[in-house]
Amino acid sequence: MTTTKTVLITGASGGFGKTFTKVFLQAGYHVIATIRQENKKQDVLFGLSEQERRNLTLMFLDVSHDQSVAQFQTALRAYNRIDVLINNAGFAVAGFAEELTIEEYKLQFETNFFGVIRVTNAVLPLMRKQGFGRIINISSISGLVGFPGLSPYVSSKYALEGYSESLRLEVKDFGIDVVLLEPGSFQTNIWTSGTHLSENAGGDASPYKSMFTSINNRMIADREKYGDPIEVGVLALIIAESQRAPSLRYTVGKGVNFMLTLKRLIPWKIWERLVLKQLQKP
Repeated sequence: MTTTKTVLITGASGGFGKTFTKVFLQAGYHVIATIRQENKKQDVLFGLSEQERRNLTLMFLDVSHDQSVAQFQTALRAYNRIDVLINNAGFAVAGFAEELTIEEYKLQFETNFFGVIRVTNAVLPLMRKQGFGRIINISSISGLVGFPGLSPYVSSKYALEGYSESLRLEVKDFGIDVVLLEPGSFQTNIWTSGTHLSENAGGDASPYKSMFTSINNRMIADREKYGDPIEVGVLALIIAESQRAPSLRYTVGKGVNFMLTLKRLIPWKIWERLVLKQLQKP
């Protein structure tokens, strides 16, 4: 007799979250998918078969609010196991450091960093009790490489990297693995509906207007080269299913490993010139 595995996925209404939900349902998992807004429910259900819908539990959760997470943790008492937690909920605050407010940085961290901590702390007691579990934190190439115009997002992902390293060492003896999944550029909605653009970014009076225009043009030109999110979904499933202890980090995306190797090997001044040169195209 086999026991159905359960995966908990935050931010399941779009982007990677929706892809994770579909991939794990197809693999036979019971999926607890969280969404923040009632009107996003159909976004998760769209395209699912009847069997997949039976294996899906939709729950409302705002990872940026303590009370919402506390209520969610109470609801989790109905479950006797959670095999995998995928901390996926997140968005991007865009703008230039000088023009961003402290409130905008706090807004970014409440979801991308503190939200991960809140949900992880809600799930860890159950994972410790059952003696196993796998936590997959969705980081980004931005957690390893800084980019202009994205300092709040980059900072939140760098913080997530450090938190995950420490957490992995703390919970290893409980049979729990912590993993960082670091995608490059993919066709998700984080750079469209998932982005908070500072009202000061790129304005006529901004000293960064030229850089803002260059970055925007670069992103538009590169959009067709972005990868398919299914690559990230399949990798998450492989990590979850692996019988061997997973590594700490998994990078995925076209050119990502080359870029990281290059950054490690060349002097910063050369790296800096290469990055800024890229902004001059097209």
